[in-house]
Amino acid sequence: METRRLGRLGHQSSVLIYGAASLGGVDQDRADASIQEALDAGFNHFDVAADYGDAELRLGPRMPEIRDRIFLATKTGRRTVEEAWSEINRSLERLQTDHVDLIQMHAVCDLENLDLVTDKGGSLEAAIRAKDEGMVRAIGITGHTAQAPSVHTEGLRRFDFDSVLTPLNYKLSTDPQYAADYAGLVEAVKASDAALMTIKMIARRGWQDGEEKSYDTWYRPFDEQRYITAATAWLLNGHPEITGLATAGETRLLKQMIVAERERADLTPEAAASILGEVQDYASPFVDMPI
Repeated sequence: METRRLGRLGHQSSVLIYGAASLGGVDQDRADASIQEALDAGFNHFDVAADYGDAELRLGPRMPEIRDRIFLATKTGRRTVEEAWSEINRSLERLQTDHVDLIQMHAVCDLENLDLVTDKGGSLEAAIRAKDEGMVRAIGITGHTAQAPSVHTEGLRRFDFDSVLTPLNYKLSTDPQYAADYAGLVEAVKASDAALMTIKMIARRGWQDGEEKSYDTWYRPFDEQRYITAATAWLLNGHPEITGLATAGETRLLKQMIVAERERADLTPEAAASILGEVQDYASPFVDMPI
């Protein structure tokens, strides 16, 4: 699998980042099988969060074996320094490690939450303390709304975050405001040499009322190989500024994303966009998204 430099952190990260939200509601056997599938495919970057159900607990038993082989990132969604400090310590216990490579301020999707994180007494102070004490090596910011790129750009003005995790897919790129906000974020990321990672690559649309939710994702994902490969090719082949993309929160889609990363070389971004343009029900995942 291709690797890319993770900004100024210097780690050569696999372009597919294991999205451990997929482990939040599965048993240990299914988790172990999925983790091994990722390792066998060349993943060396795993991304989890304290808010992903039991995901940290599912990853933890593998750490004694694989900790020195992977870049390990987690997140805190708490907003006060006291709550975040407690949660960071809990994450280390659940992950069975004495440090993570990256702690991220989770779900910073609007300016109100950015204020809570960065103001005096906010969770960022806990992350800085954890870094000073060797519990984490770097500090990042994440978000998953249509406003995330602009909020993350403002976040970089307030603090020198080492990484940003923000949404991007072909459909979002066709929205002029979103495209402009994303372009502004790219400029800010390049200026600081932060790592830029993305999410929601294979989000097709929101679930419709009455529709059976056949996957564990809060949005309806692409599940046809043709479209997953096109989405991967469009993103990775057309956006060299991106260091990696997080796989969907569903273990059953991991194999198709692995295949897509291998097959994408044959697709130009323009050809990939043409394929995705065939999809009649392709829409932003942020329409009627859950709160």
